[in-house]
Amino acid sequence: MRKQTLRGTNEQAITDMLTKRSNAQRQQISKSFKGQFSKDLTETLKSELSGKFERLIVALMYPPYRYEAKELHDAMKGLGTKEEVIIEILASRTKHQLWEIMKAYEEDYGSSLEEDIQADTSGYLERILVCLLQGSRDDVSGFVDPELALQDAQDLYAAGEKIHGTDEMKFITILCTRSATHLMRVFEEYEKIANKSIEDSIKSETHGSLEEAMLTVVKCTHNLHSYFAERLHYAMKGPGTRDGTLIRNIVSRSEIDLNLIKGEFKKMYGKTLSSMIMNPRLSDAAPIGHAGFTLPGPVGSFQVDTISSPRLSTSDLPECLAAGVSSWTMNEP
Repeated sequence: MRKQTLRGTNEQAITDMLTKRSNAQRQQISKSFKGQFSKDLTETLKSELSGKFERLIVALMYPPYRYEAKELHDAMKGLGTKEEVIIEILASRTKHQLWEIMKAYEEDYGSSLEEDIQADTSGYLERILVCLLQGSRDDVSGFVDPELALQDAQDLYAAGEKIHGTDEMKFITILCTRSATHLMRVFEEYEKIANKSIEDSIKSETHGSLEEAMLTVVKCTHNLHSYFAERLHYAMKGPGTRDGTLIRNIVSRSEIDLNLIKGEFKKMYGKTLSSMIMNPRLSDAAPIGHAGFTLPGPVGSFQVDTISSPRLSTSDLPECLAAGVSSWTMNEP
């Protein structure tokens, strides 16, 4: 794969080589490319590709935790902060995953992820993000203390519905330090006390990015796979397509739980994820481009097939999300 063979003509060969391999295999390809040509494969691809196609291929080339570290770094660099990206990643990852992401972030960017988040956010949003990042939640134990769950529910009610104003730190502390199984019991007890769901209380007591962060924790607690299905649907609904959200969630979950997400998507929206990506009009979105993802195959595999067969030229690349991808098969554990 010499540079001259990449320029403007052989996107199909690139995608055939990269998307039919697992991430570990792609890292080995990158290593072999470096040894044979003394060039970094990812940087070479960046120089030869553009637009959405480049974004997808580059995402595929990153090791998982480095990719998520990159997404967090990109969300904070330049003017403005893409808070929804930070919330999505921090609220949906396990303690171990967050530790690996922090490690990758410091190695790649020479700074602390926690300190960068503190520098780019403020107020209660900063506090909940830092609390999530510190990984205080017990995501392994299934033990629930009924008395503590009831006390937490009472504390949440006292911190919100029962008073004028809201004790945001009480919400943050409980949501960010209790296990998912414990929080499920807390939410049940809360609804008995408040006669409304914890989601409805959060919506009435908070707003903006803090509301989004708290609701994301609750959604991931109830059903992580339905949360990601919702994110994928959000990426495709309305005018245009939120390509970053679509690429990030498919790539990052492809070797973890994408098949389970696909199942939730079908239950929630009555359509397969494949059909909606192929035909975004089903979700009132503008067409993605000449080609896109399909996700057929049995549980345990993930494939992405092209919608159209003609080879795409470089001029088509900015308009396509996954142009030229013939198949992408990965085994989930």
